[in-house]
Amino acid sequence: MAVYQKSIHFHSKAFDAVYDITERVTTIVRDSGIENGLVNVFHIGSTAAITTIEYEPGLKEDFPAFLNRIIPRGENYQHNNTWGDGNGDGHIKASLIGPQITCPVKDGDIVLGTWQQIILIDSDNKPRNRNLIVTVSGD
Repeated sequence: MAVYQKSIHFHSKAFDAVYDITERVTTIVRDSGIENGLVNVFHIGSTAAITTIEYEPGLKEDFPAFLNRIIPRGENYQHNNTWGDGNGDGHIKASLIGPQITCPVKDGDIVLGTWQQIILIDSDNKPRNRNLIVTVSGD
């Protein structure tokens, strides 16, 4: 089994900004030369998350709005009392969704549905440099 690993780096706006990273991950999968296996995308950090969504204007607004209804920004989270950084909601949102996703690779491409894209949602309260590790493994 072969393993190929690359990083993705970019600067994010925070405040529940949603980024489509599908093409960047697809490029890494194709560059890997691996035909069949798995690709794992892992975010290094605790205030952003990785998942899939239909990346269209309505859902780009609906998804963060829903997260803010169930985990409101500005509430008195104990994390904020501990560190004074005001991003307790971002940590909870990121933990709820998770820091990674694994997708199948078939015939040298990621297997995704027609309307399915891989996204990062940044729930921190200030812009950050985001770092992802993409690992492709298989034959």
